Amino acid sequence: MKEYNTKEIRNIAILGHQGSGKTSISEALLYVGKAIDKKGEIERKNTVSDYLVEEQNKLASLSLSVLPVEWKDYKLNFIDVPGSDEFVGDLNQALEVVKGAIIMVDSLKGVEVGTERVWLEIRKRHIPAVIFVNKMDKENVKFEKVLEDIREKLGKKAVPFCWPIGKSENFEGFVNVIEMKARIYDGVESHDAPIWDEKKPKVEELHNMILESVAETSEELLDLYLSGEELPEDKVKEALRQGIIEGELTPVLVGSATKTIGVRTMLNMLIDYLPAPDELRALSGKDAKTGEELTRHTHDDEPFSAYVFKTTVDPFLGQISFLKINSGTLKLGQDVIISNKGDLKKMTNLFAPRGKQQIECINFHAGDIAALAKIEGLETGDTLADPKSPIVYPSVPLPTPVIYIAVHPKNKNDEDKISSALHRLNLEDPSFEIKRNKETAQLLLGGMGMNHLGYIIERMKNMFKVDIEIDEQKIVYRETIKKAVQAEGKHKKQSGGAGQFGHVWIKFEPSHEIFEFAEDVFGGAVPRNYFPAVEKGLLEVLDSGPLAGFPVINLKATLYDGSYHPVDSNEISFKLAAALAFKEACKTAQPTILEPIVKVEVVVKDQFVGDVMGDMNKRRGRVLGMDQTDGFQKVIAEVPEAEIVKYAIDLKAMTQGSGSFTREFLRYEEVPHQLIDKIVEAYKK
Repeated sequence: MKEYNTKEIRNIAILGHQGSGKTSISEALLYVGKAIDKKGEIERKNTVSDYLVEEQNKLASLSLSVLPVEWKDYKLNFIDVPGSDEFVGDLNQALEVVKGAIIMVDSLKGVEVGTERVWLEIRKRHIPAVIFVNKMDKENVKFEKVLEDIREKLGKKAVPFCWPIGKSENFEGFVNVIEMKARIYDGVESHDAPIWDEKKPKVEELHNMILESVAETSEELLDLYLSGEELPEDKVKEALRQGIIEGELTPVLVGSATKTIGVRTMLNMLIDYLPAPDELRALSGKDAKTGEELTRHTHDDEPFSAYVFKTTVDPFLGQISFLKINSGTLKLGQDVIISNKGDLKKMTNLFAPRGKQQIECINFHAGDIAALAKIEGLETGDTLADPKSPIVYPSVPLPTPVIYIAVHPKNKNDEDKISSALHRLNLEDPSFEIKRNKETAQLLLGGMGMNHLGYIIERMKNMFKVDIEIDEQKIVYRETIKKAVQAEGKHKKQSGGAGQFGHVWIKFEPSHEIFEFAEDVFGGAVPRNYFPAVEKGLLEVLDSGPLAGFPVINLKATLYDGSYHPVDSNEISFKLAAALAFKEACKTAQPTILEPIVKVEVVVKDQFVGDVMGDMNKRRGRVLGMDQTDGFQKVIAEVPEAEIVKYAIDLKAMTQGSGSFTREFLRYEEVPHQLIDKIVEAYKK
C-alpha cells in the first residue's frame, strides 16, 4: 500500500442497526476498491471484517474492524462497528477517531432502534454522515416511505442525492441527483445511462431544490442562479460539502450492497463531501510533565501523537494495538513514549490493518490509522507521543456494566487459567468488568448485556480453551440492629497454670457510620490497654452477623464497664468477651437485614415512560424524577439491587430494544420484614 498524505485520507465509521448490511457494504467497498478479488458473504463465513470465530458462528459483527480502501488516489479507512447496542465500548472508541460516518438503513425496515441510537451519538459529536438505504432490490420496498421515515426520525435535513429507478426485483439503479446522471445495473456491474423520461420531473425538482439551497449560501451564486445561469460544479460541490460538514445537510443514497449497486457513487461522494482529518477542530490534551493544556493540529509538521482506540489479542501474533495518528508522522523503528505511563517504546511491528490482514507500510502521515503488534504495556485509551513533546489525550469513558453473572471453570484445573484469560480479554474489551467477591466467593463478570457476556465466554473457550459455567450473581446483603441494648460478655477459663479472664459491659446502638467504637469506663474497671482488644474482638465478630452471616454495619459500640484479673486477664480474653457481649445483645437488639440500593437512570422513548415507571414500582423502586434528553426521557429512580439483576434483559423486552440504563451503588436499606426469612433461608443453604 502506498503512502497517503493527510488531505488524501478519510476516516469513516460504518454504523447501523444489526442486520442493516454493514458487513455486506464493507465487502462491496473492498471489492470496488480492488482490495479483494471476490466479495465474501456472511453466511459463508468468509468476510474480511467478521474474521473472528465467534462472529462467524453468530453471523454478526461482535468487534470493530478497520478496512482501508484505496479509491481514486484517496485512502478511506472504514471502521465496521458492531450493530448491537451491547458493544457500545467499540462504538464510542470508533467515534473518537473518525470524521465521518455511513448510516446503513434497511429499506424494508426503515429507521430501526439501532439506527436512531447511532444517529444520536454522531449528532452529539458533530460527525457528518451519509445515509445509505440498502437492499433496494428486495420485494415491497417503498422508497418514499423510507425517506419519510428517515426525515421524521433522523431530521428534516436528510436530502436524497440519489433517486431509485425501478423497485423490488426490478430495481435497476438510480439517478445521481447532483450530477443528473443515471447509473444502471446490468446484472454484473453498474454503468452510466440517460435519465428515463418518467423520472425527469421528480429528479429535476430535487436537483433544483438542492441548487436553490446552494445558491443561498453566497451572493455570487444567488446572482448566477436568479439570472438562470448554470452554477459552477466545483462551487456546488464546495457548498454542499460545507453544508454536510456543518450538519445542515445529510445526503441519502440508495443501492444494494450484495449487488454492488450505488457503491462507486458513494465512494465518490465520501471523498467529495466528508472532511479530511486536518479539517474541523484541533485536538486537546495535557502536557504529560506539567499537566498544562495543549492542542495538536492534524498536520505532519506537528510533534507526533496518537490515540490507541482498540486492542485485539491474537493467539499467534499476540497483542495488536490500533491507533489514530493525531499529529506528526510515524515511521517503522521510531522511538515513541506511552505518555500517560512514561514508557519508551520502539515501533518495530508497524503495519496497516485490513481485518486480520497486515499490510506492509513503513510510514504513516497525520490523520491515518495504523496498527502495532507486540508492544507490551500498551492499552486501549493510551496516548503515544514524541518523547520530546509528550501529550496525553483524555481516554474515552468506559460504560459501566448493567448486568453481572458469576462464572467458574467446568474443570477445576482451569482455576489458574481463567484469571489470565480474562485479563487478556479485558485488554481487548475494557468495557467488561472482572471482580471477585470475597463475601460470596463468586468471580463476577459485568457487561452491557447477555450477548456481550456470551461473546466474552465464547472467546475464552475458543482462544484459551477454558470452559465456563454460569451462576446467578448473589446479592451482597448486610445486617444491623434496630434497637439500643446493653449486654454483658464474660470469658473465664481456668485449667491449670495461667487462666483467662475478660469481662465487659457494652452498649450497642444503631449508627449512621459503618462502625463506631467508644469507651466510657470509670475507675479503671477495664484497663485502657485492653480497649483495642475489645474493639478488635467486635470487628471480628461483626464479619458474620447473627441472621445469615452477612457483615454487620451501622453500629455503635460503647464499652462502659467490666472487670479484670491482675494475673489471668489478657488481650485474647477481652477479644472473646467482646464477641460474647455482641452475641448476647443480638437476642434483644432486633437484628435485621439490609439490602443494597442502586440509583438507576433509564433512558427511554416517550411512549415507554409509563411502562418503565409502573415496572419500577413493582420492583420496589422509588422514582425520583425525570429529565428530557435528546428526544428521550430519562427516568431517575432508586431500586433494590436484588430487583434489577436481569433488568438489562427485561428493559429491552419492555421497550422493543430502545431503552438503556446505567446503575450506581448508593447505600444499604432495611429489607421489608416479609422478605427476611426467604433471604436467610436462601443463604443458609
